Amino acid sequence: MSQLIFDLETFGYDFDQLDPVIQENFLKYAETDEERENIKTRTGLYPVSGEIVALAMINPATTKGKVFFQAPSSGLKNYEKDGVEYQIGSEKEILINFWQAVKNYQQIITFNGRGFDCPFIIYRSVAHGLKPSRNLMPNRYYFNEHLDLLEFLSFFGAFRKFSLAVMCQTFGIKNPKDEGVSGLAINGLFQNKEYKKIDEYCLRDVMATKELHQKIKDFIF
Repeated sequence: MSQLIFDLETFGYDFDQLDPVIQENFLKYAETDEERENIKTRTGLYPVSGEIVALAMINPATTKGKVFFQAPSSGLKNYEKDGVEYQIGSEKEILINFWQAVKNYQQIITFNGRGFDCPFIIYRSVAHGLKPSRNLMPNRYYFNEHLDLLEFLSFFGAFRKFSLAVMCQTFGIKNPKDEGVSGLAINGLFQNKEYKKIDEYCLRDVMATKELHQKIKDFIF
């Protein structure tokens, strides 16, 4: 079975620049100043207030892959590292490349793809008028099309969900965050034009997902 593993990183817009309708919706359940400030720093978690800045994918059978990323006003050029191609483009171009690639694989593998990556991709594709090339959200129990390792390892909600970092610690996999970058750092890195740090962190997430899949694949029925 041909497989593709992918992950994305997102950038959140300045909360104060968002439409008042979106601001009001985000803050309506916040009861304290601390809660309100926390919400304002997490706009990248939602496709109505953020966008995709990096999307990494690999074929686990070959470990060959690509990372599509934004790098505005940087002078960076496409490059290759350890068998992975890094290609610069706008968010729309990232999505075009994603939909072109994903249609060629029988199964997609993610970690929390059903809860974050795939809905985000779909929302942003609609925003750009891009038609999907395949269904990213098939029946959650039929994982021959989409195996979300977070869902599988929580037994589809019957058990507690653990982060990828916890899974790495549990199963002896190198934690993608060990090099000092996490999802919460993406906004600052993007604003500082440290695009390579974002791209290579995104790829590390994909590689960790690949290794996690290797650990558990013989226990999937």
